[in-house]
Amino acid sequence: MGIVAALGLVLLNTGVLSAGPLRIGFLAAESTPDEMGPHNQAAWRTAARLGEATLLWRQKDGSFADSSGNARKMSDFDVLWYHQGDAIERNLMYQGRSLAEIRQFAADGGGVLLSGGALALVEQFGLETVTRPQRHELDNWRDPAGMVPVERTHPAFRGLEGDAGLVWISRGGCRAVADFYWGGPAEGMVLAKTPSGPENPLVEYVLRQGRVIVFGWHWPDYADSESPYFGNLTRLTSNLLNYLADRQTWRPFVIRSEYPPVASPEEPGVSQQRWRALRMAIEDLSAQFPDRYTQGDVYLERLRVLRDRHDRLSQDSEPAAYAIIEKQFEELKNEALLANPLLDFDRLLMIRRRADQLGLPSNFNSNPDLKPDGYDNTLVVLSPVRPGGNLETIFRPEGDRFIGDIDLHYDADRLLMSMPDANGRWGVAELRLDSGRLTSLPLIDEPDVHNYDACYLPDGRIVFTSTAPFVGVPCVGGASKVANLYLCERDGRIRRLTNDQDHNWCPTVLNNGQILYQRWEYADIAHAFMRLLFHANPDGTRQMEYYGSNSFWPTAMFYARPIPNHPSKVVVVVGGHHDLPRQGQLVILDPARGNREASGVVQRIPGFGKKVEPVILDGLIGGSWPLFLHPYPLSEKYFLVSCKPTKTSLWGVYLVDVFDNFVLVYEEPGRAMLEPIPLRKTLRQPVIADTVQPDQKDATVFLMDVYYGPGLREVPRGTVKSLRLISYEFTYHGFGGEPDRVGFDGPWDVRRILGTVPVETDGSAHFQVPACTPVAVQPLDKEGKALALMRSWFTAMPGEVVSCVGCHEPQNSAPPVRPHAMAMSRASSEIKPWYGPPRGFSFVREVQPVLDAYCIRCHHGRPLEDGLTAFDLTARPAEDVPSAFQMHFTPSYMALRRFVHTPTLESDAHMLAPRDFHADTSELIQILRDGHYGVCLDSEAWDRLITWIDLNAPAHGTWQEVVGHIPEKARLVAPGAARRRELHRRYTGIDEDLEAVYPAAVLSPAAPSNTGPPPIRSMGEIESQAPGVVPAGHLSPRFPSPPELMSVSLAQGVTIELVRIPSGAFVMGSDQGYPNERPAHSVTIDKAFWMGRFEITNRQYACFDPAHDSGLETGEQYQFGDYERGHSLRRPEQPVVRVSWNQAMAFCDWLSNKTGKRFTLPTEIQWEYACRSGGTSPLWYGTVDDDFSTSANLSDATHHTVDYPHVPTALPPWRPADIRFDDGWRVSSPVGTFQPNPWGLFDMHG
Repeated sequence: MGIVAALGLVLLNTGVLSAGPLRIGFLAAESTPDEMGPHNQAAWRTAARLGEATLLWRQKDGSFADSSGNARKMSDFDVLWYHQGDAIERNLMYQGRSLAEIRQFAADGGGVLLSGGALALVEQFGLETVTRPQRHELDNWRDPAGMVPVERTHPAFRGLEGDAGLVWISRGGCRAVADFYWGGPAEGMVLAKTPSGPENPLVEYVLRQGRVIVFGWHWPDYADSESPYFGNLTRLTSNLLNYLADRQTWRPFVIRSEYPPVASPEEPGVSQQRWRALRMAIEDLSAQFPDRYTQGDVYLERLRVLRDRHDRLSQDSEPAAYAIIEKQFEELKNEALLANPLLDFDRLLMIRRRADQLGLPSNFNSNPDLKPDGYDNTLVVLSPVRPGGNLETIFRPEGDRFIGDIDLHYDADRLLMSMPDANGRWGVAELRLDSGRLTSLPLIDEPDVHNYDACYLPDGRIVFTSTAPFVGVPCVGGASKVANLYLCERDGRIRRLTNDQDHNWCPTVLNNGQILYQRWEYADIAHAFMRLLFHANPDGTRQMEYYGSNSFWPTAMFYARPIPNHPSKVVVVVGGHHDLPRQGQLVILDPARGNREASGVVQRIPGFGKKVEPVILDGLIGGSWPLFLHPYPLSEKYFLVSCKPTKTSLWGVYLVDVFDNFVLVYEEPGRAMLEPIPLRKTLRQPVIADTVQPDQKDATVFLMDVYYGPGLREVPRGTVKSLRLISYEFTYHGFGGEPDRVGFDGPWDVRRILGTVPVETDGSAHFQVPACTPVAVQPLDKEGKALALMRSWFTAMPGEVVSCVGCHEPQNSAPPVRPHAMAMSRASSEIKPWYGPPRGFSFVREVQPVLDAYCIRCHHGRPLEDGLTAFDLTARPAEDVPSAFQMHFTPSYMALRRFVHTPTLESDAHMLAPRDFHADTSELIQILRDGHYGVCLDSEAWDRLITWIDLNAPAHGTWQEVVGHIPEKARLVAPGAARRRELHRRYTGIDEDLEAVYPAAVLSPAAPSNTGPPPIRSMGEIESQAPGVVPAGHLSPRFPSPPELMSVSLAQGVTIELVRIPSGAFVMGSDQGYPNERPAHSVTIDKAFWMGRFEITNRQYACFDPAHDSGLETGEQYQFGDYERGHSLRRPEQPVVRVSWNQAMAFCDWLSNKTGKRFTLPTEIQWEYACRSGGTSPLWYGTVDDDFSTSANLSDATHHTVDYPHVPTALPPWRPADIRFDDGWRVSSPVGTFQPNPWGLFDMHG
């Protein structure tokens, strides 16, 4: 059924508003039609078909003139349309008089359509202040772009053809894209969503007296007139222009909320969902508390009678009749749900604060980033806990200072709260509720240290967060002071518990006595998404993930609390990164169900019966309602929570439940009611005995089986020979991370090399690690190359025994049944040092000596005899690298960095496939392995290069080297390092100089080699001079087109095409190549064979392994949403990747069994023979100087550029590429995109 029939819509006449045609002012930032790109030109042609359109050119003074040069006023037109379809830059239309004239036209009552990249003008119009529209330039992929109408009766959707509520608009080929995928919109009325949900690119705004509609994402592709959906696109555009031009059709402006849940905004009265929710809650309370909730049957009968009256009303009934029933429904709901026996307390603690000063840090900051005063906040008690209850103030701080993060003691006679002192230094205070006496706790009493966000432990101790680590948040250049967890003993002694890169937030106590807290981390991983739930014993042992590792969703989690009397469920506020501070959606999680993405979601409130889909989105909740803060669970189903139900609502305290009922408990105009906590005694959780041994400096790790778990999936047993142990030196206050780079494109932090430990043949390991140190583990093969990258860390307490089952195994998985692990039969291994003591890894000191010994004889930077210049690998001082950030690297580092493949600053949040960034994927290792100019490295030289790559190719080994060239930052290093060292020693007992600089390595120079390649010659010369080579005239000829084909069926509609390759002879290898390619020699193919015409695609491989995921190629710079994750390799028509040789052979065996024919992988001889296809040139289509853009997908201009629109100059172009040519594809194209070779085979190169 089409959307027209399903929604009862009528066809909109695309004609007139009045007597004349629609007068469209089509705005152009260009000066002439020739300057307009194809997408802008196509949009103009569309405008000309839809009305009396005038092309308005922007003049130098910002005014507009028509094609005849006549100045035109905006008031000459019924509607204005600006389309930005070819590029995303903020051109002159975004400023000055041009912007003012467009905005004024709308403000005076006109309508403006902004499409394509022009969606971003809402920022310049001042229409969005919370969320930021995002802009992208896409590659050549065309993915059908559908639309899901939200305001379904809006005139925009009249006459559109669709199916089951989905309207297809384009094939998604528009070059310039803008949308709200960072979250939002916050201030606009969403007219339609994308099928995946987060982008919201069709939005209507009110601008004073007028209206603005933005129309973005992949939809407005006016250049694709052959699209089967072009009719819908044209109709939608016509609808939008006519709607904007006719004020009489303008719809009421409404920003929707999921509170209260409604079946349809257009249906009068009480929605079906609200009847259902109240009935289910009454039934649940009746069943759960039969002796205490005694009026359940009465409530249900009253509900039934009220429902009957409601249903007897008709659509034509007076609104007042519905209003009466609505009022009675609300009264019944409040009465029935406030009778909940779980509300068996008389007093409710709350923070009462000015509504315009919520006192919520940004989601990447913490309390010291707030101003200390100006909050007009008080600690209050509501009694009874009902609307209309009496509000009593029990504490008001001096000077309007902040009070918050309250934690009530088990005896309910005192509480902890965060509060800055008169000097703005944050501390933890204890308030006695019986006497009102306030005591500032003497925690880490230092003038440059902040302490806050504390909670009581069941044994009387206190855990709190403190900035004593002297670590700065990397992504804001160290501007925010990181807080880690500390433990205050009953006698006042303090010990550090966590050693983390970024903030720990919201400590609380789980039902089993462990500490639950939030940990933000990002080591070579997407920083916007890595806020995890962690848990640990109160003494700091057993620090482990609770929820969210290797997950994009939840983007952020705050205020997690355990569900009473449940072993694993928690309730948490799920929010975003660049998003509303600490606010978000209310979600119940159960890690016993799963702890990745949404696998452990029990429910979102509201959201009864709805599956929660994980969304990859920075601004996860911008523009969504209701918003929540500070949940307090009463049970698995009922919660007290601070809530702002709609955009115009107050922040009140509500009783909410899993059935989607909301009952207001208390709100007050001009105030936000926050942090509700029942004022009553609570049971203490079990006390977990300390096992830490503070006098120890090390801990012990026992790993049962490194092959168990998905981290080394399908890596054959026996491959892992040892483990490399590394650590991190996190940045100090005032610099580092984003603006001050440790390496070119990562890592975030200085990498410290500790050494290696052995792995037994059964995969077990038993070894020592330094205590109170963030440690990452890399499993190494026999060549010392990392098979997997941890991209995180674990921390062990002094004397702790850390047990691991495997590599990234699920926490709730049982260890494999197996005999006694070999490593347990011996003493734990000490770390084998890596050519010296633990230290920061410096390219200058660890890698440059390899270049000095093996490379600079040729790579000296001096002119060569042929006039070219060999790139320079000699040791020279660091210099600035052109960039938006402060990069300062040696020229040799920059030269070599281009040839290594690493995770970059932010690789994918999901678990990487084993060997994804194995050193063998780097061109540097490949050419050296193949005998680059006869260079033969010794084992230490190999190890140094490999370790550098595995550590994400850092340049600097200390922070002094990172910022030493910037005087104002260099001055911060020594005092920051001294304070970190001093306070770490004081609260851990461990002393180490992390800024120590050790001597550079010394390698013996390599002996000159005379095994380099011969002078460059043509292929013809090689053929005539090499002995035993088949003369050119005897080579197998190129056979005529079309080739002989055979088709093999894999599944319904899925086939493999094969080409018959004839027998013959060819010249294999090259006298010009690497040693393993020499000499050029003749090879005879005695027998014809069949070879796949195309590479095996994802669609074809899925017939064999439906679960396989080819994944993506890591993107540029940072990741704030699905676009920046990287470039997809998983489209059905792309060639399958991330398939091992064993997996490929298994596919061939499966295909053989399925078809009865014998399939296998081609041999090297078969492949080179088929690729050459009878030719004698180095490449089947010619030489390396020939334009390959129509013949092969190689590294070209598209790969050389840095595709990062947020900060276009974040990195200079750096990848090896032949920028003379542009094949149009950043990563793999659909198979068959390029020309076949003469034997009919596609994609044999690239």
